[in-house]
Amino acid sequence: MTIVVKLGGSLAKAGALRSWLRVVQEYGAGRCVVVPGGGVFADAVRSAQQRVGFSDRAAHVMALLAMEQYAALLADFEPALRSCATVEEIGRALAGGQAALWLPHGMVASEPGIAASWTVTSDSLAAWLAGRIRARHLVLVKSAAAPPPLSPTALANSGLVDAAFPGHVAAAGCTLGYCGPGEQGRLAEALRLG
Repeated sequence: MTIVVKLGGSLAKAGALRSWLRVVQEYGAGRCVVVPGGGVFADAVRSAQQRVGFSDRAAHVMALLAMEQYAALLADFEPALRSCATVEEIGRALAGGQAALWLPHGMVASEPGIAASWTVTSDSLAAWLAGRIRARHLVLVKSAAAPPPLSPTALANSGLVDAAFPGHVAAAGCTLGYCGPGEQGRLAEALRLG
């Protein structure tokens, strides 16, 4: 049973990233696909677009590469993660008992079903990937608590995810989980129980 875990870019700023990665490695090997956020790297793209004025299409490609920069940071902190750019590579990593770390650029940059705008962020891309690999569960890990009750629409309305997220979750057909500050045990349970 495959579980997609989106590790928010803000976790690096919050100083808790290594503890989340330990949970992924301990409980998610062979079943977990990590989707990196964009973090400070995506923030740099947003800032540069405002200053320089390049198109949303260019910003979309740069934001995907920002996710890959964050993935490089994650792989540096947890070398056991296996970087994967395709569905086939993800399948081989999981079959080999490893946790996969998704590199999104190759799969997403020219995907016509994904808007090339800031209305789609790494949260929606995590849901999209969950659908592509037929994952049963999607767990968002962020440095902010979610408002109860948990739902894709409530998360979008609160600004914790992008506006396209509810539609991508519905299309993926997976269940949704959420872990906020200090909830590493909750992620461990989700990975352990599936």
